[in-house]
Amino acid sequence: MLELIDAQPVPAAEILRRCGAEVSVPIREAVDLLPAELRVGAGFHFGWWDADGTPLSASQGKRVRPAFVLSAARAVSGQTNDQTLRAAVAVELVHNFTLVHDDVMDADKLRRGRPTVWAQFGIPYAILLGDAMLALANQIVTRAGDDTRLCRLLNEVTVALCMGQQQDMAFEQSSTVSIDDYVEMVTGKTAALLAGACVLGGLAGGAGPNDVEVLRRFGHHVGLAFQLVDDVLGIWGDPTVTGKPVGADLCRYKKSMPVLAAMGSGSPAGRLLRDMYRSRSITDADAAGRATHLIQEAGGREWTESQATRHHQFALECLDDLGPQWMVSELRALADFMVRRDK
Repeated sequence: MLELIDAQPVPAAEILRRCGAEVSVPIREAVDLLPAELRVGAGFHFGWWDADGTPLSASQGKRVRPAFVLSAARAVSGQTNDQTLRAAVAVELVHNFTLVHDDVMDADKLRRGRPTVWAQFGIPYAILLGDAMLALANQIVTRAGDDTRLCRLLNEVTVALCMGQQQDMAFEQSSTVSIDDYVEMVTGKTAALLAGACVLGGLAGGAGPNDVEVLRRFGHHVGLAFQLVDDVLGIWGDPTVTGKPVGADLCRYKKSMPVLAAMGSGSPAGRLLRDMYRSRSITDADAAGRATHLIQEAGGREWTESQATRHHQFALECLDDLGPQWMVSELRALADFMVRRDK
């Protein structure tokens, strides 16, 4: 058993630091189970070494999703255990499998300031590595004969997020995407893994059916709020902080929530934006700047931010049904972190 949850609220940065310390070694141990040829690419992706194996100290991400696993377990039982830690590692492996594959689908050559796996090793290698990471996640979550519910849930989540990613890609070519379509897509692409992380933590922590459902709803709303904030940052975020070029999402004609809200506003600015998307005329930074102005003028940013606040509040209200505030304080802090960020 690991330490009991603190009675005093803990800042999200400290929760993430602790999570990183808890999962860093188990993640490396998991990757060590891969064949040597694939282990090279996995360590490269995680920022442990460069392409020839020279050790690095590159950014390895915030470990947000495993933090939700561990915090959910502490919310229902006051502590974590080995099964919880395996679930956290599995969730992080699934998340990174999606990143490796997403970089291929989006043709992104950089991640966290370094070459992506496909850019360094080629597309076939990246596809195979992503597949292996997903299989490894299932291997880890069942390694000690754990409850098969955990493996089944992990696979259900994976199917949902793959479907959400497919819908997101299809939206770029469609002219008839509604806000309801968007919510369905994000429920799979983003919210499913966060909800799944919370449920996995709850199950591993011994939660009953009612608490498991509360954790699922909490993670779902956090996931929606997270994606809405991400959509805003994708248009108005500081490129030096987000790592994304100015107007990248708009030049790819992504149907993010600010865009859909603006197009559906019935305003002149919204109609002009719709014309730009239909004519595929956002081809450079200047055109992206004009589109950004139209979205803002049509109220797309304001509406999206209000929806993010709404789902964030729904998530916090779920915690009222879970347990004493001192036991859910970590989940509350993580939910706040997900919507109050700049990248």
